[in-house]
Amino acid sequence: MNLVTNIGRAAAPISILKQRNFGLIWSAMTVSQMGSQMETVVVVWYVLNLTDSPLLVGLTATARLGFNFLALFAGATADIVPRRTLMIIVQAVLASLAALMLVLIATDLIEVWHIFVITLLAGLARIFQMPTAQSLAVDSVVPERIPNAVALISAAMNLALIIGPILGGLLFDVFGPEGAYVMVASVYVLSGSLTFLIGETRVTIANKGESVFSLVAEGLHYVKGNQLLWSALFVAVIFNITGFSFHTTLVPIFAKDVLGQDSFGLGILISTFGIGGLVGSMFWASIPNVKHTGIFCFLAVIGWHSTMIVFAASTNFYLSVGILAVTGMMFSSSLVLVLTVLMKTGLPEFRGRLMGLRTLAIYAHAFGSLGAGAIAGVWGAPSAAVLSGIFGISMMLGLALLAPKLRRF
Repeated sequence: MNLVTNIGRAAAPISILKQRNFGLIWSAMTVSQMGSQMETVVVVWYVLNLTDSPLLVGLTATARLGFNFLALFAGATADIVPRRTLMIIVQAVLASLAALMLVLIATDLIEVWHIFVITLLAGLARIFQMPTAQSLAVDSVVPERIPNAVALISAAMNLALIIGPILGGLLFDVFGPEGAYVMVASVYVLSGSLTFLIGETRVTIANKGESVFSLVAEGLHYVKGNQLLWSALFVAVIFNITGFSFHTTLVPIFAKDVLGQDSFGLGILISTFGIGGLVGSMFWASIPNVKHTGIFCFLAVIGWHSTMIVFAASTNFYLSVGILAVTGMMFSSSLVLVLTVLMKTGLPEFRGRLMGLRTLAIYAHAFGSLGAGAIAGVWGAPSAAVLSGIFGISMMLGLALLAPKLRRF
């Protein structure tokens, strides 16, 4: 009986998936992210084999973030128009761009600049996806379930990170990039269909009639006056500069140049990273009331960057896979804890703008990927990983001194 009771208590926080709207948006986010992860592997591997240039791989990752400077406006838009409608539009655009890439590859008209332009446009669509989908998901649960919802959102991302890369790599190996892009376009269509089934979302009455620009200014003023909010966003900036470039830019280079793997091996590496991320997310999802969120956030980000340094020393594929599982756990814990601080601290009417700022923080990844790719091209991927890890740890220690409220949250 005690075992059954304990299992029931552990599963209770996850039961919000049974709520119709949350379950649908969670499923739509999972499917869409799976398509995004598949596309990332296919594009990066395609560019790497086409050009054999680590710098161009970094530029490809950077192109995905080219329009992220508009993220705050995207978040403000998500605060004044129906989020369900925005989500459907985003999926339609992503599906159309994937279909265009498929046509260019199939007709042998594809050139490198085509890849950058399409990647850039897909990135523009995705800046509306993150604030819209995450705000819509949190709106679907009662306030006391927000930490569990946030952890499950992260779990969705990591589940996609497990399935997407290995499926994308497998399809690339068996059917080429054409076959992979058929699947990518299909999953974007499925995500839009799931979103269509969600009930209409309301527009916050207080924001009706206000311009996007006034909402942006109001949101910036609100964040500036709250140390918990700006420090949590700064944590996101730090790990986007130094952490995200590791698995999006450096791991593909490690796979080919250090570990001697093909696209399927790359898929295994990134999927293992996703498995670790899923474990980390589900751990936080199973805790009914997370305490000491701030200090755990600092420890998770520092742990993430420490494992990057360890990974750089490995030349064995299986050891690298094991290290990436731990890295994934630290990665997802960092994301969950930052998002928990933002969602628990911020007022509901500011959720879109807070997620817009969170998306804007991802823009730092563009500079991180470009820098990591350039360093890897000159000194090799291991040196780039070590430098990124040291830089990230140093910045987190500095922030710990500047933001005491976050440490105590």
